[in-house]
Amino acid sequence: MIPLSTRMRPATLDDFVGQSHFMYPGSLLYNSIKNKTFDSAIFFGPSGTGKTTLARIIAKEMDGQFHEINASTTGTKELKELLDNARERFLGLEHKTTYVYVDEMHRWNKLQQDSLLKALEDGVIKFIGSTTENPYFSINNAIISRVRNIYEFKPLEREDIATIIDRALMDKEKGFGNLNISFEEGAKEVLCELCNGDARVALDSLGFLIDNLDENQKISKDLIAEAMQKKIGFYHKSEDRYNLLSALQKSIRGSDPDAAIHYFARLVEGGADINMIGRRLMVMASEDISLAYPNAISIVTSCVQAANMIGMPEAAINLAQAVILLASSPKSNRTVEAFYAARDDLRKRKIDDVPPHLMDSHYKGSADLGRGLTYLYPHSYGGYVKQQYLPNDLYQEGVKYYEPSENGQEIAFKKFLEELEKKGFK
Repeated sequence: MIPLSTRMRPATLDDFVGQSHFMYPGSLLYNSIKNKTFDSAIFFGPSGTGKTTLARIIAKEMDGQFHEINASTTGTKELKELLDNARERFLGLEHKTTYVYVDEMHRWNKLQQDSLLKALEDGVIKFIGSTTENPYFSINNAIISRVRNIYEFKPLEREDIATIIDRALMDKEKGFGNLNISFEEGAKEVLCELCNGDARVALDSLGFLIDNLDENQKISKDLIAEAMQKKIGFYHKSEDRYNLLSALQKSIRGSDPDAAIHYFARLVEGGADINMIGRRLMVMASEDISLAYPNAISIVTSCVQAANMIGMPEAAINLAQAVILLASSPKSNRTVEAFYAARDDLRKRKIDDVPPHLMDSHYKGSADLGRGLTYLYPHSYGGYVKQQYLPNDLYQEGVKYYEPSENGQEIAFKKFLEELEKKGFK
């Protein structure tokens, strides 16, 4: 039987759901497809987010010869034959470009990737490569430089998943519109949550459920959990998830690693998206730890990157390390307070211009305008020299935005700045 996700795959641009940060009526990508000016591109992001679907829609809209290959099963010989045929078509009577979609592009080695270069340069092919890995690490720079755009596909929003599910339930030809399918209260929301933004998982889980329901049986939360082989944890609603995220951050801010790891475990057991948790942890590293332990942001970022590379369930171990590190680190919010204070001044009052001696002087005529003439290069004075840096009005008022704490390593920054002030450099 054909999987529901395959049957329900959108065939037109207007039926495509998600990725609204770059795909919407009037966007450059949308218009380039409609106007048939679309060029080569790279799609990257998690599975089930629409990369293959959009590539097929583009090929259909462009009215071109379309070849879809998978890098894990297509070798150099097969690729060479495809490119030779494309060259004959382009240089022959047809004079048509061939569209080549390469799924899992990151699985090709450098030689295989480079074999596309000549065809791309000559216009023989238009290329769409898709990858679940960051293309700046997994795809050769020579390929990237010849591709107009790189589009990042993000996990679908719950609202997008709900739209896709509703279409399948209403479609009488490809879906289950001829059946009377009903959900228990909150069950559909659980399905949207547990699929983690993956439309393929959502649809195929729904198809498995419906194909195996007893007559007149409603779809319940427990049946969804059984179908997806996931435990329904401590939350089912989006507000519960955000309550747990709030409790996680406040426990980290309060330096309670036991409470922090408890709320983190509840999020993981509840099926929370690891990217959502990772983003929040990286924000905490700068918002709540900051210069009290400057290495926190680097370590947490590495943990989040490792989690994305490894995937669940082991990814939780990487993120747990970040949670414990943040909760056990000294705390300071002085950098974020400094930023908010400077931003508030910009929004609420008129600020003088940049002092002339700090203005750019690397162009002809800058000296005639008095730009940069009296600037003192600190390294020429042993690293420090007294001069004005703030705009005139803020300087005259003696404005200070950053007031370092005495927590952790930030005390060293505090002592350093106080010493400069004592010596008259500030």
